[in-house]
Amino acid sequence: MASSIHHKPASDNFKRAKLLIIEDDADHWLVMQKVLAHCLPDVSLMCVNNANEALQLMNDWCTQEWELPKLIVQDLYMPNRATGWEVLQQLKQLPSPGSHIPVIIFSSSNNTEDIAQAYKLGAASYLVKPVDAESWSAFLNELCIYWWEVVTLPPIQFSI
Repeated sequence: MASSIHHKPASDNFKRAKLLIIEDDADHWLVMQKVLAHCLPDVSLMCVNNANEALQLMNDWCTQEWELPKLIVQDLYMPNRATGWEVLQQLKQLPSPGSHIPVIIFSSSNNTEDIAQAYKLGAASYLVKPVDAESWSAFLNELCIYWWEVVTLPPIQFSI
């Protein structure tokens, strides 16, 4: 007899929920936006396409904590790996609570050194991008289920 597991959405994940995508490939962003808007209709999606814009936005948001995203998905090659590492390091050096936001590295690279380095620098997950159009939808739906319904994301703690 097959049993299905039903996850109760972690409702706090959806309070003032924002997802920041740092992706320099416009085609990937369009696919991600379409799928994520469908599976996370109550979440505000924000995409930036370069390192400087991402870091400036996060620095601004750290002074306006109610603007901080619950989760960050970051492409590793922005446009090169060195830039991606720099972005991850700077995100993890932001003042609290910005530095506590989980960062998912999302890359076409399945290089074991890239994977190990991402975790060493504080990534919460390392995901290899799908290779074909059909896989994107299933892949992003799984990402939504795990990060928004299964995981309990850290609450934003406002400083006074």
